[in-house]
Amino acid sequence: MFSFLKSKPAPEPELPAPEQAADAPRDAAPDAARPGWAQRLKQGLAKTRGRLGGQLSSLFGVGRTIDAELFEELETILITADIGVDATHALLDTLQKQVRRAGLTQAADLHVALKQALVDLLTPLQAPLDVTPHKPFILMLAGVNGAGKTTTIGKLAKLYQSQGLSVLLAAGDTFRAAAREQLQVWGERNNVTVVSQDKGDSAAVIFDAIQAARARGIDVVLADTAGRLPTQLNLMEEIKKVKRVIEKAAPGAPHEVLLVLDANTGQNAVAQVRAFDDALGVTGLALTKLDGTAKGGAIAGIAQANPARPIPVRYIGVGEGVDDLRPFDAHEFVNAVFTA
Repeated sequence: MFSFLKSKPAPEPELPAPEQAADAPRDAAPDAARPGWAQRLKQGLAKTRGRLGGQLSSLFGVGRTIDAELFEELETILITADIGVDATHALLDTLQKQVRRAGLTQAADLHVALKQALVDLLTPLQAPLDVTPHKPFILMLAGVNGAGKTTTIGKLAKLYQSQGLSVLLAAGDTFRAAAREQLQVWGERNNVTVVSQDKGDSAAVIFDAIQAARARGIDVVLADTAGRLPTQLNLMEEIKKVKRVIEKAAPGAPHEVLLVLDANTGQNAVAQVRAFDDALGVTGLALTKLDGTAKGGAIAGIAQANPARPIPVRYIGVGEGVDDLRPFDAHEFVNAVFTA
């Protein structure tokens, strides 16, 4: 049986027991005590900056000249920072052309050139998501187990509400009871309706949520799905079915297929993008948990994997607060990695 859960406006809802709420939303600190986004991004990328930015600063030390040995060291640093082999070679090729074209001789100049080359590589991924062209705008989330889909849904709900939009959550992960409970906590905190079902079919839950959103004039439907590995062919076929049902419920939908990626997976994220894109036609990415890994450079590998049709990184997550998920900006990201 389907259930429609909506929070009560008054007292703050109780959270589940700690063991059930490991991924429950954490309220942000008061504005006066809360660092701005640029500072939080810098703090969140501290491990990536330590691996990449710190080593580059040493490599491009004052007085060092550009030579073949420097390029060899640079190649090693980039690959070990999870930039990826293809992206590393593309960046080195760009730098070597810049050295010849501009007659660069000092390593410090190469530092500046590398920063710009990385911005140029990542800029095609920068495409903020506009959820206003359709009502309801149906956003389907997918990803492997543990990538952070359910938490991302909660944060997106808060983000869209801050833009004055109404939101409905579809608890399409019918395999994991904790996922439904987690969504209900988010729904209570944000005063958002959650459509769920104790057992049964993910596609049916999402279909029902779309009908409810239409009846209530909701702006955005965020549809959760169960985590699955690309190698689980039966589960990949199942998620294709979920997408087909959404298309039947609302022709032209889902309007966004958002693949949630855990930054801790490093270059494995590139393979995940390829597999889910083949199955679903992914239209956007959300890169989460950047604050817990030194592998943030993997975003360059994602950019290089399909330069002819880059899949935008819609959002990046750098913390557990409700407002620690923001649209991706290439300049902000690179500056946070390179600036000590």
